Amino acid sequence: MALIERQIKPDNTAVAQALVQLINAGGKLLRPAYCLLFSQFKATDRQKMIALAAAVETLHTATLVHDDIIDRATTRRGQPTISATFGPDVAVYAGDYLFVVCFKLLANYASSLRSVQQDGTSMERILNGELKQMATRYNTAITIDQYLTQVSGKTGQLFALSCFIGAYEGGNTWQFAKQAETIGMDIGIAFQLLDDILDYTSTPKTMGKPVHEDLRQGVYSAPLILAMSEHRTEFQQLLAKGNEMSADDIDQVLALISHYDGIGAARSMAKNHTAAALKGLATLPATPARTALEALTRQLLTREA
Repeated sequence: MALIERQIKPDNTAVAQALVQLINAGGKLLRPAYCLLFSQFKATDRQKMIALAAAVETLHTATLVHDDIIDRATTRRGQPTISATFGPDVAVYAGDYLFVVCFKLLANYASSLRSVQQDGTSMERILNGELKQMATRYNTAITIDQYLTQVSGKTGQLFALSCFIGAYEGGNTWQFAKQAETIGMDIGIAFQLLDDILDYTSTPKTMGKPVHEDLRQGVYSAPLILAMSEHRTEFQQLLAKGNEMSADDIDQVLALISHYDGIGAARSMAKNHTAAALKGLATLPATPARTALEALTRQLLTREA
């Protein structure tokens, strides 16, 4: 994070303050962790890999800033969002500046144009995932396949990119890096499925952000979609209220999700993608890096908060 902070030199003081606050807000740093671990299958330049891991985290943080503006979110990681503290205008510029930092780090440290191209492709897929999500807001006819397409873009792609950059820039073959990318995609999908489950089963304190906000804003995730798939009529009257849903309406939706076992069905999907990721990791060379990747993945994808 210190490396990212050193890259922040905007002329605008408010944007600079917003970015420093954001960087110091903390976070799990999962994506850079996967980038660094996948780089350790061969001896490599540690400074270079730290910089590239920082680029990945910067890209991730930029997407969060813009997400919070669109969602009108007031908290993130248990703290006020940039948009809530400094206003949406400053937040937009802060997010944009982080994209600049990401590409500066890539330009300065990536050894191959392929890595820059991969990052550009990933950004496009992330945006397309967000656009698909926007297009299906308040759509009670949404299918689980549509949801998975969105998740593959907005969350899976960042994990996939992290694993790819780590493997490829770590000196491994293109084939190995693409294998890492596939593993990362499964990790990302399972991560988002679990995150969506926790949105229905956790509290704001344990999540570090408000729960059930996606439901109010018409962003329907796996537990709801799976519970609703054959019982849409029972959900539609409640969901039609949109962001005007009362606490009682939310409770009724949660009761229906529980009754039709949407949580259990979503957990089953998450387990399948977790198993696919662990199966992929098991095919990698038996090194300390693989052991660490397997441990991190198991811990990450069985978390309760």
